[in-house]
Amino acid sequence: MLTIDYNGFMKTLLLILIATYLTASDVQLEVLGSGGPEIDGRASASYILWIDGHAKALIDTGSGSMLRFEESGAKLQDLELIALTHLHIDHAVDLPSYVKAGYFTQRSAKLPIIGPVGNKSFPSTTEYLKLLFGERGAYRYMSDVLTPQSDSFQIVPESINAPKVTTRHFKSFTLSTINVNHGIVPALAFRFDIGDKSVLISGDTSDVNGQLEKLAQDADLFIAHHAIAEVHGTYANNLHMTPGIIAEVASKGHVKKVVLAHRMKRTLGREEESLKIIKKKFYGEVLFAEEHMKIEVN
Repeated sequence: MLTIDYNGFMKTLLLILIATYLTASDVQLEVLGSGGPEIDGRASASYILWIDGHAKALIDTGSGSMLRFEESGAKLQDLELIALTHLHIDHAVDLPSYVKAGYFTQRSAKLPIIGPVGNKSFPSTTEYLKLLFGERGAYRYMSDVLTPQSDSFQIVPESINAPKVTTRHFKSFTLSTINVNHGIVPALAFRFDIGDKSVLISGDTSDVNGQLEKLAQDADLFIAHHAIAEVHGTYANNLHMTPGIIAEVASKGHVKKVVLAHRMKRTLGREEESLKIIKKKFYGEVLFAEEHMKIEVN
């Protein structure tokens, strides 16, 4: 007589369903801003993580990104997180616009806003939000947004110091964070894992300390900030990765696809040169970011 282990069968079925669910998400990364701090027709650094047609994370809020966000069709009420790589103007200046716009949406849930700690040259992310919206802030008329009594929704700022990889779980994704070198500027890199799919965002960094490699392993998509050409011995080398360093990170991490973003005038027009350098070490696909480019993560 044939016997069936019902409990074992149900456990196996459940594992199959969970695995199917984890791999079934439609994941895209949209470039809202592909430029830097210059006036060049591009918005500054900003990205949306789309999961199953919903904007779940906004990474950086550079100048012009708010307009691109509107154009994308994204909804503020869908966001689970705003993450700031650092507090340079071209990565954070549009943040008040998003908070103000939220007043006119249906959002009521708290919104975490995370970013780096501060130093003598830069405020921490928590201090930055207080300087904007605190009782003595520039936009003090909206100070309630930092409280549960907000007329719209509460923003919850958090400053992160991550000398080692730190991981936290959100409803739709897992976020891993690590400190990276950007000269004197406190800065973070982020990795988003959505089931078996992953996106690494370098932020601005020279990667002289090799921190990016700790997040890069087997990433499906690597958004690398490409603000300088293959130059050496300049001040910019302490702030940004050359194409050669981007290639090393991608190669060592066995990433599948690289998108070169944060494109500045000193790299525009030198795409062929940069690509040739990168292809010496990295054999996967390389794309140059453009406004509203949507990249499938698979």
